[in-house]
Amino acid sequence: MTTPVQQKWSDPAREAAPAEASDRRLPAVRPSPASPAPRLRRIWIVGLVLAGGAGLGFFLQPWASSPVVVAVETVTLAPVTRILAVNGRIEALHSVDVRAQVGGTLADLSVVEGDSVQSGGIVARIDSTAQQAVLRQAMAGLDAALVAQAQAQATLERTRALGANVARTVLENAETAVQSAAQEAARMTALVDQAQIQLGNFTIRAPMTGTVLALNADPGQTIDPSTVLMTIADLGQLTVETDVDEAYATQLRADMPAVLQLTGETAKREGRVSYVSQRVDAATGGLAVKLVFDEPVTAPVGLTVTANIVIDRRDAALTVPRTAVVTGDGRPAVLVVSDGIARLRPVTVIDWPAARLIVTEGLVPGDALILDATGIADGQSVRVEQP
Repeated sequence: MTTPVQQKWSDPAREAAPAEASDRRLPAVRPSPASPAPRLRRIWIVGLVLAGGAGLGFFLQPWASSPVVVAVETVTLAPVTRILAVNGRIEALHSVDVRAQVGGTLADLSVVEGDSVQSGGIVARIDSTAQQAVLRQAMAGLDAALVAQAQAQATLERTRALGANVARTVLENAETAVQSAAQEAARMTALVDQAQIQLGNFTIRAPMTGTVLALNADPGQTIDPSTVLMTIADLGQLTVETDVDEAYATQLRADMPAVLQLTGETAKREGRVSYVSQRVDAATGGLAVKLVFDEPVTAPVGLTVTANIVIDRRDAALTVPRTAVVTGDGRPAVLVVSDGIARLRPVTVIDWPAARLIVTEGLVPGDALILDATGIADGQSVRVEQP
């Protein structure tokens, strides 16, 4: 019996593996450790950079706000004038609206606008035909009454001439008739006078010497006593009429000086306050004020006039711009610069419609006043703007 021969197959990969494994088990060759000097230098460099940045940041303090640049002025004493500026209109000092005293048809106008008239001069007539008839009737009645009075008087004289031959009652009747006739004559005389006066009202006369400013009626128009026929004014004496807000009512008084300028002119004229009303208009809150010119002027009625009324003059006073005043807590205050810091300073001012206000308390000459306090807080660092 033949014994099989066992053959061994050789695998080159497997045979090579142990050799490779033995190679890996050999001790590795390791480099020698590096020196610590370069690492320490890097640490020192980073530390120095960080320390320098921190110092620079502390020096510059970017987290802190930089000082605000502000404009200031040095508070000084100076002459000051407090003025109230208002607008008014030219008006005649004396003017009157002409009305008829009776109704009727306007028959004639004797004037036109702009005419000069004299006091008592005829300016218009109303149709008086009916009134003339009334006058003639009254005159006729008066004539009849006078005839009756004469007859009664003659009868009385004849009766008295008869003496004792006439009864006493007849004499008394004659005397009564004379008295009645006299009373009737007096009544008719009064009617005639009344008719004549009424007839005179149909002729309209100028109540004053002046100029006709306006005509409001035409011939042929039916009018009554409420109709304004025309306006007559004395243009030789002109005044300026205006309304002042009631907030300044207590500041005004007569004879205050004023500077007046007519619209369309550059010249300024001196004047004064002539009248201050003692009653404020509840509807408008205005106080009526009149001003007059020191020298006569010629100007149309209704022309606008700018008036600067001088309320107060001071030889030396402290003033500040209105923009410098703050009223955060209800009391006015200003900001002044002290050692580069804005300091809030309460003040007392005279509130007035002007760009600058007079300060009576809280400031002294030499203070550095911040001109515009907008956005500036008390204690804030500031830098004064160089001129």
